[in-house]
Amino acid sequence: MRLKDKVAIVTGSGRGIGEGIVLRFAEEGAKIIVNDVNEADAKSVVEKIKAKGGKAVAVVGSVASREVVQKMVDTAIKEFGTVDIIVNNAGITRDVIMHKMTDEQWDQVIAINLTGVFYGMQCAGRVMREKGYGKIINISSTSALGNVGQVNYSASKAGVIGMTKTVAKEMGPKGINVNAIAPGMIWTDMMKSMPKETLQQMDAMLPYIVPLNRKGSPLDIANLALFLASDESSFITGQVIFCDGGMKI
Repeated sequence: MRLKDKVAIVTGSGRGIGEGIVLRFAEEGAKIIVNDVNEADAKSVVEKIKAKGGKAVAVVGSVASREVVQKMVDTAIKEFGTVDIIVNNAGITRDVIMHKMTDEQWDQVIAINLTGVFYGMQCAGRVMREKGYGKIINISSTSALGNVGQVNYSASKAGVIGMTKTVAKEMGPKGINVNAIAPGMIWTDMMKSMPKETLQQMDAMLPYIVPLNRKGSPLDIANLALFLASDESSFITGQVIFCDGGMKI
């Protein structure tokens, strides 16, 4: 098992990419802190892990709150003894063209997608620095390169890349790897909630914009996260890996 006895926190793991990551990590022996703002989703994922013989605990709340993020770290230490891995995955969209965007739409996205990642790295990083080991994985997006109607989301995901590279430089001497994953078109509930017309347009354009000619799945991201969380990636840090079927070649 590639993560045997490792302790991992994954934010926003009640469904979608986050759920895919925790289920994959649990298969490889990790003990998991499952986090989500939706209590039912978080507890459902915990039960899935336990049903397969794994160990997991739910911590409900938003990563926009430092207290919630610190509670995840404290719970990991209380229940499992330490923190080895954190995947800062929680994120939201509030898409609208820039000149119509409200302060609230901007603030909500930045608070969760950017500040929440900072809280995760800082709170878990303190534990990792003391032990001289850790794996930090931040979920960015291909939208970090810009996308119409997503000035808030794009800014947050570009900011995640900047933080990843900075913290990799700061934490490297302490034996901590810090990397980012930039997913492309991943078939999750977030994507499924898009207007039907938008999805139809995306499907029509797929062969022209994604060389592998398919949408990604949460498992595609989970397998990459597993590699970055394992000791197989021990000489990789400060990198942004685009898992997008070639969309941003």
